[in-house]
Amino acid sequence: MKPNSNFKILIVDDVSKNIQILGNILSQEEFQIAWAQSGQEALSLVLVQEFHLILLDIMMPEMNGYEVCEKLKANPATADIPVIFLTAKADMDSIIKGFDIGGQDYITKPFNAKELLARVHTHILLREQQKELIEANNVLEEKVKERTKELNEANKLLNALDTTKSEFLSIISHELKTPLSGIIGLTHLLNQTEMGEEQAQYLNYLKQVSQRLVKFSDLALLITNLKVNNYKMDLLPVSVNHIAESAIAELADEELDTSRIVFRKNSSNPLIMAEAELIRKALMLIIENAFRFSPDNTPVTLDIFSGDGKVSFVVKDEGKGFSDEVMGKLFQVFSIGDVAHEEGKGLSLAAVKLIMDAHSGKVEVANRDKGAEVSLTFFSKPTY
Repeated sequence: MKPNSNFKILIVDDVSKNIQILGNILSQEEFQIAWAQSGQEALSLVLVQEFHLILLDIMMPEMNGYEVCEKLKANPATADIPVIFLTAKADMDSIIKGFDIGGQDYITKPFNAKELLARVHTHILLREQQKELIEANNVLEEKVKERTKELNEANKLLNALDTTKSEFLSIISHELKTPLSGIIGLTHLLNQTEMGEEQAQYLNYLKQVSQRLVKFSDLALLITNLKVNNYKMDLLPVSVNHIAESAIAELADEELDTSRIVFRKNSSNPLIMAEAELIRKALMLIIENAFRFSPDNTPVTLDIFSGDGKVSFVVKDEGKGFSDEVMGKLFQVFSIGDVAHEEGKGLSLAAVKLIMDAHSGKVEVANRDKGAEVSLTFFSKPTY
């Protein structure tokens, strides 16, 4: 708290003796003192000098203390100056009226010095604390504005970088597809020519690698479009059994050994609102993952469950399952590790997650006693 000499108090009373008594009491505490003997004089003084407290007599001619207080509180420049009423009227109605028009306190005449000083100290301290709080709040608001501005600028930069990255991936995907399609076409032509066994193996390997790169390109482009909401969704009611069968048929066309797939149809064959092509793609990615990370000749099962307002596709394999490291970052677009030998890494599950998010659905993964399980769940009513 600052020394008392830093605070200036205005005494307003039409009786000179009262001003003298109050001035003597306050001067002993080294407060700065000013006085006025009318309401109008007081209102003129507060406009040219700064006061930390006003001691205001109620019973004055021409303009009483209540009227002076109302004018003080109506002026933004003086509204926050604490007002202590000086009154010989200690009846409850007078006290309540003083508080109603904005007074902070009252002191009855004749004055008790200790009570007067206690109330003066209290209201000056409260005003100083209020000013400090307002200043601290202003500083905090400025910091919040500055931080908000910085965050907005950073967000704009991130959005620009994200757009640039997406555009770059789109360009790369398109640029890859053109030459790769040409390579695949050439492999088909070469397959129609005579060649030795070793050359046929090399050609087959070239074909597989090219097809894999095309699929990677398509997947990268799909992820890019989903991430920037650039995929035009066309939600229609579609049979779950039909989606599963068409996914298996397309995998067979891609020369996957679909005889390993154990598909159990849903007897009620419910419909879901979905973009059929995307859901078929999601199922294919999960089944391909299951094939890649499970031993040859082991089954990959696909079940469809329905009930309680939801429908789930569940794919199970008999591979090694998901490691603890991978479980923590299953749906990241890129993750560090041995992509070729560890289930859950790469782009597949990240794409599946984006597809399910676009359908307000849910993808879940779990390890079983033997192998892994991935489920895609669609809800027919909102979940909370």
